[in-house]
Amino acid sequence: MVKFFYHEGAQKFTRSNTKGKNTNKTPAILFFLYNIFIFFYVLGIRAASLVNKKAKLWVNGRIDILRKIEKALAGNHNKKKIAWFHCASLGEFEQGRPVIEAFKEAKPDHLIFLTFFSPSGYEIRKNYPGADHVFYLPADCPGMAAKFVKILSPDIVFFIKYEYWYNYLAVLKQRGISIYMISAIFRPSQPFFKWYGSWFRKQLNNLTWFFVQDEDSEKLLRKIGIGQVSVSGDTRFDRVSTIAGQEKPVERIDEFCKDSRVLLAGSTWPDDEKIILPFILENKAKFKFIIAPHEVHKERIDGLMSEVGPGGLRFSQADQTNIREARILLIDSIGILASLYRYAFISFVGGGFGVGIHNILEPAAFGVPIIFGPNYERFREARDLIRESGAISIKSEEDFRTAFGRLADVPGERDRASAICTAYVTSHKGATAHILKHLHA
Repeated sequence: MVKFFYHEGAQKFTRSNTKGKNTNKTPAILFFLYNIFIFFYVLGIRAASLVNKKAKLWVNGRIDILRKIEKALAGNHNKKKIAWFHCASLGEFEQGRPVIEAFKEAKPDHLIFLTFFSPSGYEIRKNYPGADHVFYLPADCPGMAAKFVKILSPDIVFFIKYEYWYNYLAVLKQRGISIYMISAIFRPSQPFFKWYGSWFRKQLNNLTWFFVQDEDSEKLLRKIGIGQVSVSGDTRFDRVSTIAGQEKPVERIDEFCKDSRVLLAGSTWPDDEKIILPFILENKAKFKFIIAPHEVHKERIDGLMSEVGPGGLRFSQADQTNIREARILLIDSIGILASLYRYAFISFVGGGFGVGIHNILEPAAFGVPIIFGPNYERFREARDLIRESGAISIKSEEDFRTAFGRLADVPGERDRASAICTAYVTSHKGATAHILKHLHA
């Protein structure tokens, strides 16, 4: 997905602004190109939906969506105010969840309206009890955005991390609705900070306030004249701390772990598994293994089962008898990984041999040392934990064996790394409180 061409755009520019005269040709051209891109992007997804299940969910979930939203909101007989939260996918939802729940508790007079861009978020959280309504976000076409905002008529809007939809933010700005960006992160490589990025920079002015993760992001924004910003930290720390503090055992996992030490490989891709599977298949005594792949469709799980052989067991087929005998447990369901880390002695987090690592804060919150691949530079928590020796980055199967041996066999090494992880998460909590305090000021 191309984030910075159409996600990160929110300049207030419509034909009504020019009163029939094109006084600024450059914005008009960019506005036109943006909407052309959206048109072809949607067209591409529709074509892909003929053969791709996820694309089909994306398309079907938006059929007649404005009518469905209007019908859902017709039940708001008390005319409650509406707080709209938008997340790209499941990861952003988990990041925004602490704010959703804190806002709901602080503002019981508001309805919580939650939208997702991706099926991987919507299909898993469409029954989330913390929201009054959950929908897909309609495509960011000018007419669609205007109709959606008119029907919803939100009183306050929160976008999580990096969702910058030009037409939606333009309409919201035009209607005088406050827009907040939660846990935003900025890097010099983004178009806002490039020589060609003036159009993108101007669009950031549509937002009422940026709650950014770090001082570097604040400095970057202030350098381009964006002053509506404060450093709140990352709300993910609040979320993973809440999960770690809950006594929520996962059914049958205790039986699997028993007295064994467990390596949990979470959010893995095939390139990650090429690194760890040879070791897992050789290690037949000291450890048990849980593998939770990033994708859990049937073909993916079938392929993994064929690789791990007779020692493997699908979690969905586990019972009290066969789970005790299994040595490798494959998690073929969504939504339980964060809670599984409580059972891990060592964790391996996937994605580092692809575009970038997945959430390492989930194991860190439980004090579980972390191993991951080489593509982690975009993630501050990874850089921090490597520097503090709470995490280890690897580049090869040999590196993995060395890192695992260090944590598993060197006396005191695992406990030291565990304490570092726990302290790191604890010291970074508080973003949600900062955001709520600002909103109440």
